[in-house]
Amino acid sequence: MSDMSSSATLPLAGTKPRLELRLAFLALGALALIAGLYGALGRLGWTLPAGASLAALHGPLMISGLFGTVISLERAVALGRDWSYGAPALSALGTLLLLAGAPEALGAGAYAAAAAVLAGASLLITRQQPAVFTGALLFGACAWLAGNVLWLMDGPVPDLVGWWLAFLILTIAGERLELSRLMPQRRGSEVLFLFAVGLLVVGAQNGLMTENGAILFGLALLVTTVWLMRHDIALLNVRRTGQTRFMAACMLAGYAWLGVAGLVLIAFPPGESSFGYDLALHAVLIGFVLSMVFGHALIILPAVARLRLRYAPILYLPLALLHVSVAVRAGAGLAGWDVGRMASGALTLLALTGFAASLAMTSRNGRKAPGPAEPNVTDRVRVDPPERRPR
Repeated sequence: MSDMSSSATLPLAGTKPRLELRLAFLALGALALIAGLYGALGRLGWTLPAGASLAALHGPLMISGLFGTVISLERAVALGRDWSYGAPALSALGTLLLLAGAPEALGAGAYAAAAAVLAGASLLITRQQPAVFTGALLFGACAWLAGNVLWLMDGPVPDLVGWWLAFLILTIAGERLELSRLMPQRRGSEVLFLFAVGLLVVGAQNGLMTENGAILFGLALLVTTVWLMRHDIALLNVRRTGQTRFMAACMLAGYAWLGVAGLVLIAFPPGESSFGYDLALHAVLIGFVLSMVFGHALIILPAVARLRLRYAPILYLPLALLHVSVAVRAGAGLAGWDVGRMASGALTLLALTGFAASLAMTSRNGRKAPGPAEPNVTDRVRVDPPERRPR
């Protein structure tokens, strides 16, 4: 989802929790992923034990249980303050409460508290290093908090899902903005970025179930896509080889689905079309966000879990399968083909398990690295000299 870029620009401070604790947070994020995917299959019509109960929790488990835990853990590692690890801890607690059958309000409350801690950590980062990209990360954390508070107040998920999507989009776009500083700066880059952020926030506030909110949110996705396609370093890295090209391919494929989601929201407003709602959400969450996860797993896991992973061309196979699954879902939804929609869920699950298996097979026997792995030189952020680092 994000690329540990903040860890290159912020000094580590305080006593970091033991590696085992960070691995536990990652494991609980994986548990949320498994439960969320199980619920997704139930929503698609698969007959599964307890599928109906997990289907109702599919969205919160994926957004807050998985992405919220991983993103907040990454931010805590970058910041290096003990209290910042409260965010992944609370998010993991929310997941455990929901899976244990506790009232939804308890799980939602834990997720909201996690988002509040993440927002505090992001505010500290922004104060230490004022910039548009750190501001975008702060707005993303606040969007997660807004969505979780609305869910805690019994808000319907379709009415608040814009905030959850904004959390992920702003987090990814903010960190890609930081990396874009390696590219030749073009006039109007930050203005266009801020325009997209404004549209995104207003669209989320109005709600995707309203025609006005859907159109504004869709325009925000289109403007964000244009910005990413024009200013992102992936355009340069896709011409290279090996891991660098693979990461860039993940980025560019994800950007294409982000643009598709924007067009769908405008052409098929979710308030009028269930097809528009389903495709827009999953074009963002699967086509865009999970593609980012595939691209950055080789950086995030070594930095957070100190695992040494190795790139191999076989990773392109699950990446291709992931995007095929979104295309099948889009076509089946447009044609009203329920079997095709069910098959798309199985393809997504197969892509994720295939990616994990491929990483395991190509890694260097799962050995721990002596320290966080360094991003490829062509896709790393600039490290400020000591006198310019925030204190």
